[in-house]
Amino acid sequence: MSNGKVLRYTDPRRFGAWLWTKELEGHNVLTHLGPEPLSDDFNGEYLHQKCAKKKTAIKPWLMDNKLVVGVGNIYASESLFAAGIHPDRLASSLSLAECELLARVIKAVLLRSIEQGGTTLKDFLQSDGKPGYFAQELQVYGRKGEPCRVCGTPIVATKHAQRGNVLLSAVPEVIHARRMAYHPA
Repeated sequence: MSNGKVLRYTDPRRFGAWLWTKELEGHNVLTHLGPEPLSDDFNGEYLHQKCAKKKTAIKPWLMDNKLVVGVGNIYASESLFAAGIHPDRLASSLSLAECELLARVIKAVLLRSIEQGGTTLKDFLQSDGKPGYFAQELQVYGRKGEPCRVCGTPIVATKHAQRGNVLLSAVPEVIHARRMAYHPA
């Protein structure tokens, strides 16, 4: 750059892109995106409205950027587990109360991950070169066959829409304990 500074972009998983534009508003790549999950626009009412007519499983719908941006496989898995919602359940079957809980849990999971510097699995590093430490707190993602940290039940994996799901049986007291792991207020 003319000021002597260097701008570097590292994207080992190749999910990102740089787009140069004079105006951000109305850019064709951005107009179809859902809200940021940590914004006030993403809440239970919004989620319930968007899920109402979806005849798809909740997990792939959560990972669709048209619904909400930034909730990928890791955070969708962790959030659904903490909320006690099966990842293959139809999005349209969620009640308003479940959507309110899920929106709160998603925010709590993401905030906790941010506090820990993100989730380093293989190649993610923070801008200062340090790994993110949220991987040590993962309850289900990447833990197939391991015992649940809450109840000891082995974590099982399934596939849906070409993505891995991780889950265990929905015992009410276990669900309550899972929710408390992220303290969703």
